Amino acid sequence: MDPSPLLLGDYLQPPTGPQLAATPYGNLDKADLAEFLTAWPDIHREALGRMKHRIHPSARIHPTALIGDDVIIGPAARVWEFTTIRDGSVIGTGASIGFNCEVTRAFVGDGAVLGHRIGINRTLVGAEAHLSANLTVAAISMWSPDMRTPEREIILRTPTGIYRCGTPQFGALIGDRVQTGNNISLGPGLAIGRNCRITSGVTLAARTIPAHHTVSNPHTTDVHVHRHRR
Repeated sequence: MDPSPLLLGDYLQPPTGPQLAATPYGNLDKADLAEFLTAWPDIHREALGRMKHRIHPSARIHPTALIGDDVIIGPAARVWEFTTIRDGSVIGTGASIGFNCEVTRAFVGDGAVLGHRIGINRTLVGAEAHLSANLTVAAISMWSPDMRTPEREIILRTPTGIYRCGTPQFGALIGDRVQTGNNISLGPGLAIGRNCRITSGVTLAARTIPAHHTVSNPHTTDVHVHRHRR
């Protein structure tokens, strides 16, 4: 059985800021994931050509942050200390990128929050999502013979079959209003539905999670407390 298309609109809303909404990113919700990943570099180049302000004047960026020349940052967004944003990333209206984060080829939706020490790569984050500290999204399969030049296609297991992303580099699709705990490892190849909760300590990859679900690590509560021997 061929898997169903994986429509981005089932996971996240397109940007609402007028400048970005007038670019191909404004039709984000109509795209299939694999088709978007293939077209992403062209979409971003076209968006850059249409932007009056690549970095909106109302955005607040800490002097220690490093921002790539092809990055788009929307109105009222904030980028905190020692953070790097690069390789055609988009930071939506009112989004906040915390202390010491690394954001590479990523789309971060309106009002989303990335806490401190977060690393995301080839990832789409929905509006009003909140990712807590020490979360990593990997984008390359460790089964590639040489991870410096990845070639193993990223796949997802879905209820209708194996979904092929058509690329050896894809991290995760994280839906609107997803919330996470800390110390979490995601990807490569993951789609998390809207309003999901991912508890601390979870490792998750190569699958889809339906909206309104919680993913937890069953061992985090198996803690033994005992008195020290004298």
